[in-house]
Amino acid sequence: MATTNDIKNGTVLKLEGQLWNVIEFQHVKPGKGGAFVRTKMRNVMSGKVVDKTFNAGLKIETATVDRRDYQYLYQDGEDFVFMDTSDYDQIHVSGATVGDATNFMLENQMVNIAIHEGTPLYIELPPSVVLEITYTEPGLQGDRSSAGTKPATVETGYEIQVPLFVEQGTKVKVDTRDGSYLGRVND
Repeated sequence: MATTNDIKNGTVLKLEGQLWNVIEFQHVKPGKGGAFVRTKMRNVMSGKVVDKTFNAGLKIETATVDRRDYQYLYQDGEDFVFMDTSDYDQIHVSGATVGDATNFMLENQMVNIAIHEGTPLYIELPPSVVLEITYTEPGLQGDRSSAGTKPATVETGYEIQVPLFVEQGTKVKVDTRDGSYLGRVND
């Protein structure tokens, strides 16, 4: 058992028989009344995001979650196959568990997988990844300085918005949390 003072980003709580991953937390100590902890949590199984407030010092149950680095190997039907690089064990993770991470995963990329009692819960990608633009319309001459954007497809098949000057074949850095363009990458 832990208390609400132990809540941090990434903590997995066991509430009412379900597992919840803490996305954000804030300890609040108002001038009047007792302190409390405001959290934003994602249900590990359904992906539903809720806001929940706990009184400070309240006892809560945390789930034991093992986070390990795995290498993404390939997609096998609906499942994705990952390998633990320390002992070469392979695990199959369902497409529902992988979720939106498929938009940013390339073969041989390292990811962090959270496992609870032998069941993969979710996949954590690095904050940003480098992907190559496979298709985009050419930018219009004279639009180089304006702040306009255009759609571009990256090598995973995901579509992002990029500035008009970005061309096909360019490697770009993409934020894995929201899919936003972060800049060009020079090799």
